[in-house]
Amino acid sequence: MGDEHPLTAEPAKVAVVTGAGSGIGRAVALELLGAGWSVALTGRRTERLEETAALAPEGTNEGTPGRACLVVGADVARPDDVAALFAAVRERFGRLDLLFNNAGTFGPGGVAVEDLAYEAWRHVVDTNLNGAFLCAQAAYRQMKEQDPQGGRIINNGSISAHTPRPHSAPYTATKHALTGLTKSLALDGRPYRIAVSQIDIGNAATDMTARMQTGALQANGEMAPEPVMDVADVARTVRHMAELPLEANVQFATVLATAMPYVGRG
Repeated sequence: MGDEHPLTAEPAKVAVVTGAGSGIGRAVALELLGAGWSVALTGRRTERLEETAALAPEGTNEGTPGRACLVVGADVARPDDVAALFAAVRERFGRLDLLFNNAGTFGPGGVAVEDLAYEAWRHVVDTNLNGAFLCAQAAYRQMKEQDPQGGRIINNGSISAHTPRPHSAPYTATKHALTGLTKSLALDGRPYRIAVSQIDIGNAATDMTARMQTGALQANGEMAPEPVMDVADVARTVRHMAELPLEANVQFATVLATAMPYVGRG
């Protein structure tokens, strides 16, 4: 059941990474593939997922001996897409050990709350919160039913799950809600060996945070550049959380650029 790790000949652990076409999702997927995991890459843009797959370490792409990398296009905000995603993972790998619930969007930047269109609010909520719930629900069902039972879900929170930036109501609201979802899922998963946790990430160097290095709006109204960290450091943290035995769980982790404005923000 599942592919064998090329070095140990043991069944490879299986992960689903949402938002795997860029940024943190891509970095985490590649970190797991390099460590011998089988990984299903998913996101809305299949061409970006294929780019991630092409960057995978030798022997992990589909069609090579490892055959550890599966590309499935899906919009996590659509229940039918999510159902099809997890059905494809079950058919291809036979089980699921990890969901990295990473897909998300910040929404329109620099828009005051009184000017925010409802459609923009709804898009962020559908992606960041509803999408996370739908994927967690599908993973939970599979982990509960499979043999051996259990698995791990890691939700991608944010520094905004603790402290907001200016003009970030949709993003901040969904990330605070994600913390509640994480706690509830962690409690409900205990009887079934399903460990659920959250990683709160600040200023990893990705396309989404490129503007931080040139200038980001601060709570006092000023624009100021902010430090960033290597996204590989985030990926290694996720891998550490993922590879713990199910008897242990990093419930919440915060990894951020050391000198970014978080402690004392505002």
